[in-house]
Amino acid sequence: MIHLVWRELIGELHPEAEPAAPADEAMLSEVEKALSLPLPFELASLLRETDGVYNEYGDAVVWNAERLVEDNLAMRSEPDYVELYAPFDEMIFFGDSDMGPQFAYVHTDYGPGIVVWDHETDRRRLAVVSLRDYLVRCFTQGNGWYR
Repeated sequence: MIHLVWRELIGELHPEAEPAAPADEAMLSEVEKALSLPLPFELASLLRETDGVYNEYGDAVVWNAERLVEDNLAMRSEPDYVELYAPFDEMIFFGDSDMGPQFAYVHTDYGPGIVVWDHETDRRRLAVVSLRDYLVRCFTQGNGWYR
C-alpha cells in the first residue's frame, strides 16, 4: 500500500478538503519540459498525490500542473513583466494568496527555497524552506502569514 503523505497532511490541516486526482507522470514531464527546469522533488511528490491544493475559500494554495505551465510561461513572456521585473526564468511559481503575493521555488546555493514575490515592488524574499512548512502556514496562520 502506498502511503499518501501529502494527502494525510492536507487532511490534518484542512479536514474539509477534497483532494484532486493526482497529476500523471506525462503531465509532470510536460511541466519540466515547458519550464526548462526540474520540478522540486517535494512539489512533484505532492502533485503525484493531488493535482492542486485549495483552501477553505477555494483559493489555489498549490496550483495544478496545467496552471503551473500556463502561469509561469505567461509571466516569463508578458511584455510588461519583462520590462518591469527581474527575470522569472529560474523560478517556478506554484501558488498565491488572495492578498496578491505569489509563491515560487527558487534554487539557492543551499538548495531550493520558497520565496514570496510582491508584484508591486518586485521584491523576492525567502518565506519558507519546505513545502510542508508552506502548507502548515497557509492553513494555520491565515492569508497574511508571509509578512
